[in-house]
Amino acid sequence: MTTATIIQSLASGLLMGLLYGLVAVGLALIFGLMDVTNFAHGEFLMLAMYITFFLFAFFAIDPLLAAPLVGAAMFVFGAVVYLLVVRFAMRAKANIGMVQIFTTFGLAILMRGLAQYFFTPDYRSINVSWLGGKTIEIGGVFLPVPQLVGALVSLAAFGALYFFIKKTDFGRALEATREDAGAVALVGIDKNKVFALGWGLGGALVGLAGAVMAMFFYIYPDVGASFALIAYVTVALGGFGSVFGAFAGGIIVGLVEATTAMILPPSLKSIGIYAVYLLVVFIRPRGLFGSI
Repeated sequence: MTTATIIQSLASGLLMGLLYGLVAVGLALIFGLMDVTNFAHGEFLMLAMYITFFLFAFFAIDPLLAAPLVGAAMFVFGAVVYLLVVRFAMRAKANIGMVQIFTTFGLAILMRGLAQYFFTPDYRSINVSWLGGKTIEIGGVFLPVPQLVGALVSLAAFGALYFFIKKTDFGRALEATREDAGAVALVGIDKNKVFALGWGLGGALVGLAGAVMAMFFYIYPDVGASFALIAYVTVALGGFGSVFGAFAGGIIVGLVEATTAMILPPSLKSIGIYAVYLLVVFIRPRGLFGSI
């Protein structure tokens, strides 16, 4: 194993880690806002990838151009899911935690079943795109252009989210609702609007990730399951409720995955991720950047 090989693997892991972080940030945002884990998060990603595919198939819109459209569509979808489904689950009088879990888990099963019915279980892919199949060389390291652009999109999206949360009035309302959802009502903030916005932002972020991933991953009804599992581990690793922690955790997961693939067969690359996660759980149960 040469130094060039190690650098190449770590660079690839970093690019994928940034995408993992983008997927996980939406999940962390919803959990930090409402203490609700969206078990349909992977299916949100799957839906975003299908939207990207059909925009390309029927309207010849390149995934790079489709990304903002997919993000907007998933923003609306996330807000609607909260208003029509999650909002009512939160009104449960008993076992509210279990009600929320089974509500989002049931939504995941429903979305996956509908995808299999309407889109069939066949694997689909976007074979021709502006960025597909292209690589660039930087200092002897070859980087796939789709993953590189995806990493840049991830950084830009996280930067925009950070600015929105820290520098806008609605972002401050979001932060205040995270701190005390009951008290904000006393100052005239409608927590349902804030929660709907949170779900919309979570959907938009995973929508951007899905549009980018559609360029280099197969698209099928179960595609979200594996990414969702990584996202849950990433959120727990970074710290539940920490948006920055989720993004940083995604980078760590990508690098650990790449390192494991250099040591063990590629089919066992997930072992390193879960080993690091368990180590963090034993040493720091609230996660690397968590406060709860």
